Parts: sequence; C-alpha cells; structure tokens
Amino acid sequence: MSRSQYLFIAVLLLVGVSLLIPGVCASEDSDRVITTSAMAEAMVTPDRAQVTVSVQTENADVKVAQADNARMMDEVTRALESSGIARIDMKTTGYSIYPVYDDSGSLFRQKVRYYRVTNSLQVTVRDVSRTGEVIDIAVGAGANQVDSIIFMVSEELEEATRAEVLMKAVRKALRDADVVAGASGVTIKGVKEISVGGYYSPVLYENARVGATDMKTQEAVPTPIEPGQVKITAQVTTTYIIV
Repeated sequence: MSRSQYLFIAVLLLVGVSLLIPGVCASEDSDRVITTSAMAEAMVTPDRAQVTVSVQTENADVKVAQADNARMMDEVTRALESSGIARIDMKTTGYSIYPVYDDSGSLFRQKVRYYRVTNSLQVTVRDVSRTGEVIDIAVGAGANQVDSIIFMVSEELEEATRAEVLMKAVRKALRDADVVAGASGVTIKGVKEISVGGYYSPVLYENARVGATDMKTQEAVPTPIEPGQVKITAQVTTTYIIV
C-alpha cells in the first residue's frame, strides 16, 4: 500500500471519530435541567481559644535584656504548665531584638539607648471557660503584653456542625427545585451535578495590649472573657434532571 493510501485511510478515520464525538456530547447535553442554589448557617459557641502573650524586656546591654527575657518567659511557661496547660499547647510565635536609638543625636550618628527584646507565646486553651484565667496566670508570671485572643471551634465540632448545615442547604435546594418543577409542569428525575461551598471564621481580638505594671497593681479580679459565637455556613448548587 502506498503512502498516499495510508494518509487517505488516516483522514477517513479522523473524520469518522469527529462525527461520533459530537453525537455523544449532544446526548449528554440534551438533558433538560433545573439549577438551584441554597445556603444554610448555624451559630456555634466556640470550644477553643488561642491566647498570644508576650514578654518584653529592655536594657542597655543586649545580653542582659535577652537573659531577663528568657528568665521571665520560662516563668510564664512553667506557671501555665502548672495550671494544666500542656507543653504541646504552647508554642513560640515570635522573637525579636530591636535597638532603640537616641533621637536627640544626628541622623547619621544615632546612639543606641537600649535594646528591646520581645518573645511571643501562643497558648491553646482547650477549655474556653478558662481563657481569662490563663491570661491572669501568664500576666502574673511575667507576661507584659496580651497580643491577641482567638475564639474558634474544634475540628470535631466544626465537622459535626458543617454536616448539619450542609444537609439543611441540600434540602432547601431540593424544595426550591420542587417548587420550580411543579410550577413549570415538569418532574425531577435525578441529580446531574452538585457543588458545595461554605466558610467559617474564628473570632479574633487583636492588639489587646495592657502594660504589665498596670495589670499587676490592679485589684486581683479574674479577667472576664466572653467568647460570643461563630458562624458556620454551607452552600450548595444542585443541577437536577427533569422530564
């Protein structure tokens, strides 16, 4: 068989395949459909908290500032551990050494007045009712900044709540489709496609900074902390086949 004959046969095969493919697509796309979207949400009380506290020290000798900071942070972690906070629930989230200059001198001949050392510790509180107590313990042991408080839900609670709101959203989408189908004189035969979305945002309080001197000299009253509630949302878009 000559080369031209081979090419002719190949062209015929390609043409045949191209004729078959549109037929399949047309069959798949010939479904009559109704598409509805629905959203559901639930308000949940957080069962976890993350508190970030810092120890800040200052000294003209950077080594002294570092040593003081290390000693104070060690006291903070020991106090928290003694109160029942596991080491695995404490982690360092920041450490910095910052020179503070004398502004009275020339811009090009500034002298370092002292060094500021900051060490930040994030503490996971698994019993959210203890959040205020944990802050008090950290401050009492030497922490002089409360940088942030985050209220959240545990993975288990988030999954359980999301499953509930997802079922509500699916049922709502189906109810809407039933109404549209009934009004249009058609019947829902089945589901062609479902897409799922949703979100959940923890409650964040930032820059809750209070001077340690002020905090320690105030009357020893437990710090009141109210977590509020967080919203867990689910959204579905469903395409139904109709006849």
